[in-house]
Amino acid sequence: MSTPSAPSAGSRRGLVVVALAFFAIVLDGYDLMIYGAMVPALLEHPDWDLTPTDVGLIGSYATFGMLVGALGVGALTDIFGRRKIIIASIVWFSAATAATALAPTPELFGLFRLIAGIGLGGVMPTAIALTVEYAPRGKQQFYNAMMFVGYSFGGVFAALAALALLQDHGFRVLLWIGAAPAVVLVPLVYLLLPESMSFLAAKGRVREAEELAHRYGVEPETSAPAGEPRGSHAVRFLLRAGNRGPLVLFSVASFAGLLLVYGLNTWLPQIMRSAGYPLGSSISFLLVLNLGAIVGSVGAAVLADRVGSKVAVSLCFVAAALTLVSLSLQPPAALLYLFVAVAGLGSIGTQILVNGYAAAYFPARVRGTAVGITLGVGRVGAVVAPLMVGLIMESDLGFEWNFYAFLLPALVGLAMIVLVPRRAAAAAEPERVGSRA
Repeated sequence: MSTPSAPSAGSRRGLVVVALAFFAIVLDGYDLMIYGAMVPALLEHPDWDLTPTDVGLIGSYATFGMLVGALGVGALTDIFGRRKIIIASIVWFSAATAATALAPTPELFGLFRLIAGIGLGGVMPTAIALTVEYAPRGKQQFYNAMMFVGYSFGGVFAALAALALLQDHGFRVLLWIGAAPAVVLVPLVYLLLPESMSFLAAKGRVREAEELAHRYGVEPETSAPAGEPRGSHAVRFLLRAGNRGPLVLFSVASFAGLLLVYGLNTWLPQIMRSAGYPLGSSISFLLVLNLGAIVGSVGAAVLADRVGSKVAVSLCFVAAALTLVSLSLQPPAALLYLFVAVAGLGSIGTQILVNGYAAAYFPARVRGTAVGITLGVGRVGAVVAPLMVGLIMESDLGFEWNFYAFLLPALVGLAMIVLVPRRAAAAAEPERVGSRA
């Protein structure tokens, strides 16, 4: 089928999809970064008497919930559609975050964090799949990066909110701020976000899918050759011999990337406090980390669409490894802030590109399931990271070991991406994906 006749108008409509997914991802970024900013306050809570290991364990509760949400979202989107799932996920997360703000004990605090994580786990793979589906040919990584920098914008807002409010008003007000945006966001998503074209086609609503493709200026993903996966058969399709290897490689790379993201964002303020920086300065490192991720991610995405995702993601993992070694040497202040900014690219930016690479690699009708699986497995890294750093901080191994602990995951992630094969059997369906593998 020919390309729709009004690509400029369609591209503008596609940016609405990006914008809505962006604001949904802001909630995810805010939730992670605000917990990292709250860590010093939780450790000093007069009634809860928490240790670093306790705080790391509570941090892992939310990420375990995200693992459950991410693994379950693929099957649910096959039944209900991506649009309904992202709305339900936002409502779920926001209600649980409000409950966390009211939690009277650390046990209930951790339980509500876990429940909130389940909702957040459904947001990310759904937002990625919709963004890539409605992106113009050859701009999947760029659109995905524009959407995903919402994660870092959420982090920047979290750092600014913590700097302004944490010391005088405590951590609960920061949680209320995280729950409040759903009041505006849910109605906007309900009114403006389109359903997945591939979901509509799989349900026999081909005309609706073609109309959306024309309206948004993309090529319709409505044809399905014999043997094309539908519904619950998506997992079986992904576990075929030609697809299983890439799925494992992307999953392990996601594990490494999310371990870097959650480890650094949860513990960076406390790591810097342990090196002698005051609370305000230590939170400012969280701000710089996310600003670096915003600038670096968009630039890396442009590079990915030009030279291929494999090269761009590999360079980001290399940047992460070099930066972690540099931070362990406690460089002068000017270089320290520069290295923290590059670490934002090497952690958050790397994971953004891994997600976009995986979404573009697999056929459209299994994209939500594929990204859900890779992110679900990757969330194990997010679960491990907060607890791992908490144990290292209690062991008194030294400041530098807080960064050495992340060096191996960066190298493992690099190896996984290098080993990803070119699309062959994995791309059994002719696709419009324009970013090179």
